[in-house]
Amino acid sequence: MVEDLNIPVEIIASPIVRDKDGLALSSRNTYLTHDERRAALILNKSLKEAEKLLVAGERSAEKILDIVRKTLENEPQCKIQYVSCVHPDTLYDLNTIGDKALIAIACYIGNTRLIDNLLWSVDK
Repeated sequence: MVEDLNIPVEIIASPIVRDKDGLALSSRNTYLTHDERRAALILNKSLKEAEKLLVAGERSAEKILDIVRKTLENEPQCKIQYVSCVHPDTLYDLNTIGDKALIAIACYIGNTRLIDNLLWSVDK
């Protein structure tokens, strides 16, 4: 959007900062009970499953998203809002993954909405 609208802003992407257990650091985590925090680890676990498939050569977005959803659904406290695979530059949905992809998820754990993502590229 910044590029398309010629907005004089530089966006600098940086890695997600995670706790030792893999949970993305967020002020929303303070709303989680101890049990919910444990359940929230499923977000990172599902993205790791996606990454394994990508590294192994899987390029079907549908297959990867299916595994991500199934992994998330294994946690009873997780209520999926969305799971998507898009091109990171355009945010257009991908059917087949080429040189890069963004797998994004949003879920509710209890009353807390959590988001996480995996930015993947062939260069990784």
